[in-house]
Amino acid sequence: QVQLVESGGGLVQPGGSLRLSCAASGGIFSLYAMGWYRQAPGKQRELVARIDRGGSTNYADSLKGRFTISRDNAKNTVTLQMNSLKPEDTAVYYCRADRLGTPYWGQGTQVTVSS
Repeated sequence: QVQLVESGGGLVQPGGSLRLSCAASGGIFSLYAMGWYRQAPGKQRELVARIDRGGSTNYADSLKGRFTISRDNAKNTVTLQMNSLKPEDTAVYYCRADRLGTPYWGQGTQVTVSS
């Protein structure tokens, strides 16, 4: 069973950038589809970006062009580069791994965009 640990969250000013990382252990990382989700206060958790085993990506329509997901199978990590951040990007960001229909979640990392 894979374990996921996110890092890289924090406080950033509007227009700034953050890079989130998710380190995976306990499984064969290359076999998992990976994704980033976020949950803002009072809202449902939503997909931010996803990358499959072959490296194909998809993004929430509203985030295309600002966020980039990538994976490094040699380092068992998936990253989310977030640029031009807006206050509405404030949320807890979660890493997720999927294999054979079973999702695995990290504990989340807080991202706050505020001046």
